[in-house]
Amino acid sequence: MLKTTLAATFAVAFSAGIAAAADIQPAVLYDLGGKFDKSFNEAAYAGAEMFKKETGVEYRDFEIQNDAQREQALRNFARKGFSPIVAIGFTQATAVEKVAKEFPKLQFAIVDMVVDLPNVRSIVFKEQEGSWLVGVLAASASKSHKLGFVGGMDIPLIRKFACGYVGGAKSVDPKIEIFQNMTGTTGAAWNDPVKGGELAKSQIDRGADVIYHAAGGTGLGVLQAAADAGKLGIGVDSNQNHLHPGKVLTSMTKRVDVAVYDAFKAAKTDAWKSGVTVLGLKENGVGWSLDDFNKGLITPEMKAAADKARDDILSGKVVVHDYMADKTCPY
Repeated sequence: MLKTTLAATFAVAFSAGIAAAADIQPAVLYDLGGKFDKSFNEAAYAGAEMFKKETGVEYRDFEIQNDAQREQALRNFARKGFSPIVAIGFTQATAVEKVAKEFPKLQFAIVDMVVDLPNVRSIVFKEQEGSWLVGVLAASASKSHKLGFVGGMDIPLIRKFACGYVGGAKSVDPKIEIFQNMTGTTGAAWNDPVKGGELAKSQIDRGADVIYHAAGGTGLGVLQAAADAGKLGIGVDSNQNHLHPGKVLTSMTKRVDVAVYDAFKAAKTDAWKSGVTVLGLKENGVGWSLDDFNKGLITPEMKAAADKARDDILSGKVVVHDYMADKTCPY
């Protein structure tokens, strides 16, 4: 009788364990450019992989090829019971809002946009703060007193990067000149390294010796052009210092990996919260990278200047303008 009871108890516990393990079926929907763009999407992939390695929980992902696939891919995940579903990029907002309403019992998350629904977690970043720091470094490293910025799609979010960069640079050198170009006005602007390289070269021809990109896969062309010309590039989102050792001054890191990991982990541990999560310097959501690939480029004085700028932002002494809140740049 005892053996039967123990066996029954074990069977119930075992089945309950299977049910608990099946409760979370996470998924990631990448933005245009693919998960191996070495930047924005790849950071999301890294977060999903980190969660999988730590927990053993598998996840599904999908790389869209065009805008029309956003809603279709989200709905396919939802119909199969995947939850949470994390959509990468502001352009997923309309699809997330529509599909999340259709599946109110599932959990959704979106990076870089706010979708105000009870089952959606919105994760946004203070990119302007991290961009201010790399602007400080760029101005400190520049010998020509001319910098460049190449954005991807011309949208307020990318202007937010640019404005923070300009502000940080001018805090070091008020008379410094910053050239700015956007790659395009459609999603294709995130995946055009040839044009990125052309824009960077045009800025170099005008005297820029440090160029920051916020352009996804297009930025790979920016970094290549800077390296080929013997100038310095600045990476974005993921740490891109290793792409051209000694030719990438630093990278403005945006912890999309943490956003994805935290969303998955919260769902698994029943700690899920909808609403808006904001990640800035205080939350270690943005920053700049220093490693073996760029340590020879960052002098002690430059590091001290970046550290002071960070401390000033954290203390409130410096408040970096948010272009998304006010579509102007005062610097």
